Amino acid sequence: MTAGSTLPDIIPIFPLPGVLLLPRGRLPLNIFEPRYLAMTSDALGGARLIGMIQPTEPNVREREPEVYPLGCAGRVTSFAETPDGRYLITLTGVSRFRIREELPLLSGYRRVAADWGEFAVDLETGPPPEFDRDRLLSALKTYFAQHQLKADWDAVRKTPGEELVTSLAMMCPFDPREKQALLEAADLAARAELLTAIVEMAAAGPTQPGSAARN
Repeated sequence: MTAGSTLPDIIPIFPLPGVLLLPRGRLPLNIFEPRYLAMTSDALGGARLIGMIQPTEPNVREREPEVYPLGCAGRVTSFAETPDGRYLITLTGVSRFRIREELPLLSGYRRVAADWGEFAVDLETGPPPEFDRDRLLSALKTYFAQHQLKADWDAVRKTPGEELVTSLAMMCPFDPREKQALLEAADLAARAELLTAIVEMAAAGPTQPGSAARN
């Protein structure tokens, strides 16, 4: 275990392009590939943590693609097994981590030695992030209309700041590089500012997901 915490030194990683998990965010997953069924089973028998991380090249189809050095670990907080042998799980984000080294495969899935030291802020519940909520919602309405996304705007306006920023960052169909930038933001306030900028750029440009990053 990492000194001063209950976070393990070694965790499994699940590389998925365009999939973002943030601290205190909730990510549902449908697990069906044999190696990831083994990963989930082992996680359930241990610390229940799985590290979500993105490949550096989202279109590469290698079995073990190169991944970014920074990901976010989530704890399995719900679990169900389907009649056809799949696992339906929900990960709740705990903390970001940096890969110190990658370890040999175990039952076909990847594991890393994780460094949690620089992400103590992820384990703290601080004050709500300071950001221009009206500015974000204005751009968001245009963005949702362009991408034919629906929202309960009354509920959105009432959503607490951290939950709003985390949910939008995770659910919006941003380019994988934008998702990674949101993950790497120093803190929640910086993430809120970056999210607003990404939504504004996307809302002002073409309607294809991720177009802001490619322009």
